Amino acid sequence: MNLPQLFDLSFIGRRDAEALEFAGHIYTFGDIDARSNRLAHLFLARGLKQGDRLCVYLSNCVEMIDIYLACVKLGVIFVPINILYRDREIAHILQDAEPSAVISDTHIDTQIPVWPRTDLNTTHCSAERPNVTIDGDDPAGIIYTSGTTGTSKGAVLTHNNFAANAITLLTCWQITSADRFLLALPLFHVHGLGNGIHCWLAAGCRMRLLERFEHQKAAVEFLDFGATLFFGVPTIYVRLLDIPEDQARQIGNAMRLFVAGSAPLPAQILAEFRAKFGHTILERYGMSETLMNIGNPYIGERRPGSVGLPFPGVSVKLIDGEIYLKGPNLFAGYWRNPEVTRASLVDGYFRTGDLATCSEDGYYTLSGRKSDLIISAGFNIYPREIEEFLMEQEEIAEAAVAGIEDRLKGEVPVAFIVLAKPVSPEQLEQRCRQRLASFKVPRAFVTVDALPRNAMGKIQKHLLPKP
Repeated sequence: MNLPQLFDLSFIGRRDAEALEFAGHIYTFGDIDARSNRLAHLFLARGLKQGDRLCVYLSNCVEMIDIYLACVKLGVIFVPINILYRDREIAHILQDAEPSAVISDTHIDTQIPVWPRTDLNTTHCSAERPNVTIDGDDPAGIIYTSGTTGTSKGAVLTHNNFAANAITLLTCWQITSADRFLLALPLFHVHGLGNGIHCWLAAGCRMRLLERFEHQKAAVEFLDFGATLFFGVPTIYVRLLDIPEDQARQIGNAMRLFVAGSAPLPAQILAEFRAKFGHTILERYGMSETLMNIGNPYIGERRPGSVGLPFPGVSVKLIDGEIYLKGPNLFAGYWRNPEVTRASLVDGYFRTGDLATCSEDGYYTLSGRKSDLIISAGFNIYPREIEEFLMEQEEIAEAAVAGIEDRLKGEVPVAFIVLAKPVSPEQLEQRCRQRLASFKVPRAFVTVDALPRNAMGKIQKHLLPKP
């Protein structure tokens, strides 16, 4: 079964049901199906064919859903780009993915054709689904995730990967057509796309999509929509704690399930949220390469600080404290990178790089990372990428970036630099903002005389001073 066939549970089975709310407009499942069919025919007319890549650099919008669905109906590989990325980061993805085109409302410096949303006129296109044969093992998307070398790698996710993940979550979290799903996560991220869009279409529930999460408007969105289901990252839950008590109780009375992921959820935040909203957030653990792996139970103990139990079909083992896993959710490999793909697999198990412990009753608790990955507000930050950019500055002789704890974002990056000539922190911050996504910009630039190194010359980040 491919994804369009799975989504036919809604496209055909609930064709006239209200499916999507966005920016004041309401669309039925039939509308969503027809819109993406028309767009698929437009893509065909422009020369896109099965196996081609299409990059998309957009904020949340109904057109982004149309584009994704048109791609999976054609067998075109959908490649979302983080809307916070800048030229440097975008250029690498375009060079690596070699897309046939890019859809963006923003100017991108590339020789690849760039199509703005306003250029996607489907008025005269057929609303019938294109006749394309797609296998479940065919790629549906490439999700770029930063690597420890500082170069983004493209994780290839198949139709089967996305379908298995959706079916698992619908079963384990009891998501049905009766839910009212509020989605504020970005669709360029595997959390919003892999969990959000697929669960919505497979279940046939009504979804309100937000362009972005705005904590000042959050209470109104929850109450006006009557949400029963919500996926968020820890940063969002910290913001939701600012909602007044009476509104929090009203939201909690309507809600069925809050889910947290993409970064560790502090036990203190879980406790404060439960006291205010009357709900215990369900924390789970996933990755771009594997979608969802482990989660606290919907019915049963949601253990603070733990990411829970393996999902059905997912095998997990710990080797020297590192999580290894396999299952139908495991990606097809890194795009055009067979050597790294082989190195990431051991006897069919994926080496996650995450360290964990497992209790006697099977609950897993994350205890750190083998790499120095920083997770800030749900976004992965690999220090090497920032360090390499800083080392390009003539004033900097050496640079090391590490994460420090932050109540709102979990962690934020801080740069420790050895200067070759004078430069102000303000100048460095400005340069970083011009070339890096905002969440990667160091929150401080600490000047040191030398970086701590071991006998082999490796920087010992745990010995860096506390900023």
